[in-house]
Amino acid sequence: MANNDSIGKTITVALLLCVVCSVVVSTAAVLLKPLQETNKSLDFKRNILSAAGLLREGVSIEEQFKQITPKLVDLNSGRFYSDSGTAGLTVDSYDQREAAKDPELSEKLAPQDDIAKISRREKYAKVYLVEDGGVLQQVILPIKGYGLWSTLYGFLALKADTNTVVGLGFYEHGETPGLGGEVDNPRWKSLWKGKQVYADDGSVAIKVIKGTAAHDAVHKVDGLSGATLTSRGVDNLMHFWLGENGYGPFLARLKRGEA
Repeated sequence: MANNDSIGKTITVALLLCVVCSVVVSTAAVLLKPLQETNKSLDFKRNILSAAGLLREGVSIEEQFKQITPKLVDLNSGRFYSDSGTAGLTVDSYDQREAAKDPELSEKLAPQDDIAKISRREKYAKVYLVEDGGVLQQVILPIKGYGLWSTLYGFLALKADTNTVVGLGFYEHGETPGLGGEVDNPRWKSLWKGKQVYADDGSVAIKVIKGTAAHDAVHKVDGLSGATLTSRGVDNLMHFWLGENGYGPFLARLKRGEA
């Protein structure tokens, strides 16, 4: 009589079970990938709308996003990039985060310029315009920079004057919950609304300070309590992206109507 408890049969059953499970998991991953990509895209758009103060609950994200026009910007020239440009990019397919890893589409930053600690800066950025009857209302800028433990990815929305903050939001980071993770706190994010990012001479003036800013301090925002390094990281990334190596040239042109 065959021994059903033999080592060989046990191994065979285990291997067959592993194969079946692998097939099930792989099939599920393939079938669910389109849904995952759709949800990822919707979440991305939700964060853009939220930063701009345009998110309305109960209304389709896609419907709300129709008021926003994505455009590519050449960060070196500060001008809008045409889909027929020499780089062969299209606004719909361009992935700014992936471009930052591509030597053809990004530039290595000199240590003295890399205050946001991102190592490489993409040559082109995808910005988002909010217009009403062809008149610019807001510009929403993707931003990123290193905090205490992680790279913070977010959006900064400015009024058409390219100086007044409408909103700020970080959609991805790995900062400590309750400390640096408070970059997600609605109360802290609300402190940014109405702040001025540039001084009268055009220099970047926005500053995340240690402690509490005076209520009439148009260039200062309260630091995050107990999260000095994360606060410094946010301050650094703001100065980088609003400066000459980031969106500075583009915002200056946009304000003059020359972008």
